[in-house]
Amino acid sequence: MAKRVLVVEDNELNLKLFCDLLRAHEFETEPVRDGREAVERARAFVPDLIVMDIQLPYVSGYDLILQIKADGDLGRIPIMAVTAYAGREDEERIRGAGADAYVSKPISVARFVEEVNSLL
Repeated sequence: MAKRVLVVEDNELNLKLFCDLLRAHEFETEPVRDGREAVERARAFVPDLIVMDIQLPYVSGYDLILQIKADGDLGRIPIMAVTAYAGREDEERIRGAGADAYVSKPISVARFVEEVNSLL
């Protein structure tokens, strides 16, 4: 059975890229464009992994990571943060919120897939 990955990304091109990459590696994906829907969609989709953009409109990916990790049902799901933030402090803060992996944009396709596989 294919592993399931919820992809939370507001940029349409990045969302398509991430989902296409994951599908090419035989993952089932659920795209989420609006972070306000991420927790509800995670409950419905029951992913094995969440790929989370950090810079989202309306709600930050950082806040969503905190919310998901504090949730009794969702907290066990690994989260891979994908962000254009490049500072060391940003990575530490995002990992401190509960992200299990951190990939900076623009992504390296090989690194993205490697991180996904390591989390699953």
